[in-house]
Amino acid sequence: MTLYVKEVGPARAPTIVLLHGGGVGGWMWQPQIEQLSDYHLLIPDLPEHGQSINDKPFAFERAATQIADLIRERAHGGKAHLVGLSLGAQTTAELLGRSPELIDRAVVSGTLVRRLPGVGLTRFMTKLYWPFKDANWLIRWNMRALGVPARFFAEFKQDTRMLTIDSFTRVTSANATFQLPSGLDRATAPTLVVVGQKELKIMRQSAGDLVAALPNAKGYVVAGAIHNWSLQLPELFTQTVQAWINDRPLPAGLQPLN
Repeated sequence: MTLYVKEVGPARAPTIVLLHGGGVGGWMWQPQIEQLSDYHLLIPDLPEHGQSINDKPFAFERAATQIADLIRERAHGGKAHLVGLSLGAQTTAELLGRSPELIDRAVVSGTLVRRLPGVGLTRFMTKLYWPFKDANWLIRWNMRALGVPARFFAEFKQDTRMLTIDSFTRVTSANATFQLPSGLDRATAPTLVVVGQKELKIMRQSAGDLVAALPNAKGYVVAGAIHNWSLQLPELFTQTVQAWINDRPLPAGLQPLN
């Protein structure tokens, strides 16, 4: 296992694996780490992200294999609840298709499974953006656009600084071209598929696709939420995770996906 993994929580508690979004590291889960202190938490930095920046190349198949190995080696009882957002949610979907026996319950949010238009322009646009990527004003603008609180400026700046143009292009392209993995029909783990009310239409469509592909999934829209609502509405996000993995009613603010 070459991924960097933060591990916290009681030695005998149920394990939750938290999988972060693209362009950041496991630090984005800090509000949930603080609020889920009764659980055993495994928080990896995915390949080519954060402290796993030199673990290359990023590919969903490879990332899912690494997370499967992590669960086998370090999750209590050899199984875990999975919680993923964006790139982490896509990785969770890949793992649901490949190794469903390792997953107890899953929560996935903002899971793009339809090809984004214009993905072929990624490298060209990246070359225009790259000379300015480390400028503080652009980092702060990106943070505001992504809903990342100002208190995480140092972490966001560090991840931005370490990212190479090849890694950024590879991860962005993988995210934008991800499609429903094979094998999802075998994934019987109860899976909560959520999407923010303020996300793009394609994200809501993707949520519907994923619910239809999984035999034991439910879809919900989070009122007022952006893509990164784990940071925008951290208490609601954590309450949603706790309710789902404990088979309790979901909190107010979540509406069934139509």
